[in-house]
Formats: sequence, structure tokens, C-alpha cells
Amino acid sequence: MDARDTREDALDTREGFGEDRATPGKSGATRDPRGGAGEDRATRGGPGGDRATREDREALERPGPEPVTGAGGPAERAAARRHWWTLPAVSAAQLLVVLDGTIVNIALPAAQDALGMSDASRQWAITAYALAFGGLLLIGGRVSSALGHRRTFLIGLLGFAAASALGGAAVNSGMLFCARALQGVFAAGLAPAGLSLLTTAFTGPRERGRAFGVFAAVGAAGSAVGLIAGGLLTQYVSWRFNVPVALLAALGTPLMPRDRPARQDGRLDVTGALLSAAGFATVVYAFAEAEPHGWGSTRVLAWLAGGVLLLAAFVAVEVRAARPLLPMRILLHRARAGALVAITLLFVAMFGFYLFMSYYTQTVLGYSPVQAGLTLIVNALAALVGSLLIAGKLHGRVPPAALILPGLLAAALGMFVLTRLTADSTHVLPLYLTPALVLTGLGLGCVMPPTAGLATSGVRPHDIGVASAVYHSSQQLGAALGVALLNTVAAGAAASYRPSGHGALPDAATVHGYTTALTVAFGILVAAVCLAAPLLMTRTPRPTGAEAGERRVPEAR
Repeated sequence: MDARDTREDALDTREGFGEDRATPGKSGATRDPRGGAGEDRATRGGPGGDRATREDREALERPGPEPVTGAGGPAERAAARRHWWTLPAVSAAQLLVVLDGTIVNIALPAAQDALGMSDASRQWAITAYALAFGGLLLIGGRVSSALGHRRTFLIGLLGFAAASALGGAAVNSGMLFCARALQGVFAAGLAPAGLSLLTTAFTGPRERGRAFGVFAAVGAAGSAVGLIAGGLLTQYVSWRFNVPVALLAALGTPLMPRDRPARQDGRLDVTGALLSAAGFATVVYAFAEAEPHGWGSTRVLAWLAGGVLLLAAFVAVEVRAARPLLPMRILLHRARAGALVAITLLFVAMFGFYLFMSYYTQTVLGYSPVQAGLTLIVNALAALVGSLLIAGKLHGRVPPAALILPGLLAAALGMFVLTRLTADSTHVLPLYLTPALVLTGLGLGCVMPPTAGLATSGVRPHDIGVASAVYHSSQQLGAALGVALLNTVAAGAAASYRPSGHGALPDAATVHGYTTALTVAFGILVAAVCLAAPLLMTRTPRPTGAEAGERRVPEAR
């Protein structure tokens, strides 16, 4: 193999998800090895006189992590090992963020008794975290690019651990609520920094497939495992826990490859930052308030309208800003938009699914909290199979749509199985719960790796943090909306239920409410397929004109 073949193989390791790439030698264009899928830039003095900006050229020429190839001499193998240290550290952080929400839900009754929280105020143990996390994610993504992803990751981990320790030492509800808000603040930097580190560290198709498969498996299985861990820790240890996982992840951070901060001009999009934080926090709060008050409540509608107006103002500001917090090109990329639609609607359906699985197994079937959590192990194992053995193996070999769309359909079929439940159904575990848990787990495992990859593929180096933040924001909004929407649907359906006969069972209305909500979840997943398919299955056209001038750089000879 000659030097040119070696160079082309190295460039191919940067290939994204089947999008068009400029061929070297054609129209003076070359594939930029740091640009991701289809993000090419113009040759200096090429057709039309288009030129890359000085800032973009400097960003592209700045050295970064080398591709993991697993070959070469001792130095190359040592570098590859350092890259693989990124995976366990980032996965531990992902597990920490996912587990935190689930475990706190399980531990909340014990914390309420210990701290004397009222029923009206206890929700702030969850809402304070959600507001800070969802509201600051976009800012956290930009900070991650400015400070460096590894540095932001470490700061986020240590800050999260310190906030967790503060919460564990809480002597009153106010102290706990403040600690939870601080956890959300540091998680808003930690989550996008972790995904950005994976994106920059693993660039070869096989290695990226494995890395994103593990990352997605942790996220997909984390909620189910959190129910079990929360029940066991609360029952046999204490609700005051969380710090050890953060510290273990922090210990692996110095072993990660170094990354350099993206060069900034020092100006911060203050207006965009304020509008994004206020808009996302207001929408998340409206979703949280919809659960106890209902969607028709004047209070909920006012908060929701205010959040939508703030987000609309944010978009208007970003379109005109010279250095926007969220460049609109990130959202207008067709494949990326399809991935964001898919993951948002999947989380809407799945978080409602987990809520009803917990309630149904405990209130109708009479399972203990630990038994209910153990039932969800089936879902966690199926998610591991989907993300590692299916999506992880097929990454780069099939188009993303070949994983995302069947995954959404599998999850929808799992929801449909549960819509057939009635209060007098027999053999519920083998005939209903197990097939539903397997199908939804496989679907979640197949969807998360390719959507995470598409969300961060093909973006400029200084935009990776923001793209990662957008992906996490989609998950956060989907989860908040799913719990509020589907719980409201279930409560309304149960309240309006009228048994057809005198022998109706006491749980008939409750089960009817659950199946009605799961029917809505089934419809949401079918809609996700219909919306995402045209975006994911349409190839991105090759950039031309002024757009090409932004995306191409001179070929190295």
C-alpha cells in the first residue's frame, strides 16, 4: 500500500453515515478529515472564488485526537489505549446522569420522611434538577467547546460529585433542592462534553460503532437498572448516595487523550444564552406542572405559552446573531433533524412506558418495588443486545435509517402488545410484559447509537459541543413531555371509564387508563417513523456555491 492509499484510508476512518463526500481531484475539492459526514470546504481559489474563512481553516488545521485504528507501532498502540479509556469514563458519567433521575424517584419517599418535606414541595427534588439541566444544556455545550471537552467533563464530574455530597448531607428540604439544582448545572456541562469526547476520540466506523453502542446501552439500560438500584439502596443502605460513581469516572479522565479548546473571539451570545435557558426551563416546568394540574389548567397553559414565546424569540435572535449560541445549520441538516425527531418522540413514549410499568406491576399485580425493578431487567438486557450486538455491529455497514426506523417500529409493537391488557388478563408476565419489554428494549437499543452518531456527525470542530447539547436537550424535553402527557391521558381515561357490566374488577378503570395512554404512545412512535423517514432516507445534496465556500479546504499534497 503506497502513501496515497494510506492517506485515503485514514480519511475514510472519518466517514460519517453514508452522506456524499467530495472526491479528491474533482473540482479542486477534498474531503476534510476533521469535518465529519459531508462537511467539505472549498479549495483556495477554486470554482466561483469561494474560500474558507480564516477561523474555520485554523479550526480544521488545529491538531486533535487521531483515529483509533488498532494498528501501528508502540506509540500508535499507546495512543489507541488512551482513546479507549474515554469509553468507560464517559459511560460511567452517562450512567450517573441517567441513574440519578430514576434513583431519586425511588428514594424520594424516604428523603421526604427524613427531611420533613410536604407533599406540595417534594416535587422540587426532581423539578429543580430538570430545570437546571434542561435550561443550561445549550450553554453547557458551548462552554465545553470553549474550555475543552476533557476539562469540562472533569469539572462537571467533580461538581456533580460535590453537589451529590451536599444533597446527601442535607438537613432540610431547601438544602436538598439547592443541591439538586447544582447537580443539574454540572450535568448540563458533563453530558454534552462526554458525547463530544466520544465523537472526537472514535472516528473509525468499527470503533465508533462499538463506542456508541456501549454509550447507548448504558443510557438505554440505565433507567431500568436505576429502578432496581434505587429500591435496593433505599431499602438496604440509604437514600444518601451517588458520590462514588462520579469519583470513579473522574479517576479515568486524566487517561483520556488531550483535546484543545476551540478558538473563540471572546464574545458570548448573552441574549441567546438567557433566552435559551429561560425558554427551556419554562417549557420543562410547564410539563412538570401539567402532571398534577392537567393540560387544561390556566397555569399550565400560561407557562407553556411563555416557554414557546421565549424559544421563538431565541430562534429569532440566533438567526441574526454573528456568533450564535446555536447555529441554525445544526438543526437544518436533514439527517440530523431526523435523528433529533426520532430520539425526542422515542423518549416521549418510553418514559411514559417506564412510568406505567412501575405503577402496573406494583398497584395491579402487587409486586414489591424491588420485584418491579427486577422485571425491567428484561428491558435492560434487550437494550444491551440492540445497542451492542445489532446497532454496534452494523454501524457504518448499513444506513442509519436501516436501524432507526425498524427500532422505532419494534418499540411501537411493544407498546401495542400492552394495549391488549385488561384487568382480568391472565399469564400477564409471559404473554404481555415479557414481549413488550423485549421489543421496546430492542427498539431503544437500535435507535440510540445511530441517532447519537448522526447528531454529532458532520459538524465543525467548534460546534461539536453544541450539537451534543442539542441531542441531550431533545432527550430531556421528550422525557419531561412523555411523563406529563401520558400520565394526564391515563388519569383522564381512568376517571371517565364506565364499566360495561356489574362484575367489573376494581382495577378495571386503572388498567383502562394505562392502556389508553400506551395507545397514545404507540401512535407517537408510528408518527416518529413517518416524520423521520423522509429526513433520514434523503441523501444530503453536495454543497455548492457559497455553502461550498464555507465547507471546503485546500487539498494537502
